[in-house]
Amino acid sequence: MIARAPEQVSVPAGGVSLAARYWPGTPAGTAAPVLLVHGLAANARVWEPVAAPLAAAGRAVLAVDLRGHGGSAGVPDPPDSDPILVAARDLAWTCTSLGWSRVVVAGHSWGANIALQLAADLPHLVAGLALIDGGWRPYAERFTDPHTAWRRMAPPDLTGWTLPDVRETLAGAHPDWSDTALEATLANLEQHPDGTLRPRLTIRRHHDRITSLFTHQPRQLHHRVRCRTLLLAADDPPHPSAGDAASALPDAELIAFPDGEHDLHLQYPDRVAAAIAHLG
Repeated sequence: MIARAPEQVSVPAGGVSLAARYWPGTPAGTAAPVLLVHGLAANARVWEPVAAPLAAAGRAVLAVDLRGHGGSAGVPDPPDSDPILVAARDLAWTCTSLGWSRVVVAGHSWGANIALQLAADLPHLVAGLALIDGGWRPYAERFTDPHTAWRRMAPPDLTGWTLPDVRETLAGAHPDWSDTALEATLANLEQHPDGTLRPRLTIRRHHDRITSLFTHQPRQLHHRVRCRTLLLAADDPPHPSAGDAASALPDAELIAFPDGEHDLHLQYPDRVAAAIAHLG
C-alpha cells in the first residue's frame, strides 16, 4: 500500500487553530492513530519520512506545528504560561476535536517532554508512547542555571547566510539524510525577499522554551505513565538517565542507535517508524 501525500489542515487547539499535516490512513485500519510532536524550533514537516510508512500501513497520522513553529508561528502563547504544559493541553484538545479517544504519541527532544507530559496527564488517552532522544534527562542536570542553558542551546546567528548556504551545511553534516529530511529542516527558516533568513520561532519564544525545559522534571512524570513506552536513544550506550527512565516507566523498552544522531527520525526514519508501528 502506498500512502498518499499529506493534507495541510488546521486543527482546533484550546481556542486557537494550529497548522498540521494529516495522513488519513485507511477506513479498515483498526490500530490507534499516531500523533507526532516535533522538537524545539522544528516543524511538522520533519516527520514526513516517518509518517509516510506509517500511513502506507493504514495508520492515521497527524503532525502538528506547535505554537510559534512552522505554519503556527503566529499563534500566540497564553500570558505567563509554561510552553510545555500549553503544548500538551493543545494536543489533548486536538485529539478531542478529531474524536480520537486512544492515540499513539511520538515526540522528539523537546517534543518528547511534551509527549511525556500528555501521557502522564491523560493516561486514558495515550495508548503508546515513543520518546525519541528526549523525555528523560532534566535540563537542570545538564546546565547549572537557565542562563547557561540558553547560552549553550540558543539558535545560531544566521547573519550573512543564505538558504543555499544552510542547505549545503546541513547536507555536509548529515550525508545520510534524504532530500525530504533536508527540505523539511530548511522549513524551520523563513526567507525574506532580500534573501536574509530568520527562524520561524522567535528568539524570545525560543528562550521561553529553553527555560521551560530547565524547569521541567520528567522523572516526576514517569511513574504516572500507564502505556507501553519506547525510549529511542541516539547514544550507545545511552546516558544513565535513559536507563533510569526505562526502569521507572511501568512498561518500557530502551533502544539504542549506534552512531545515532539527535535527529533519529531524520537519520533513520524507517527504523523509527517501525518502532512506533508496534505501539497501540
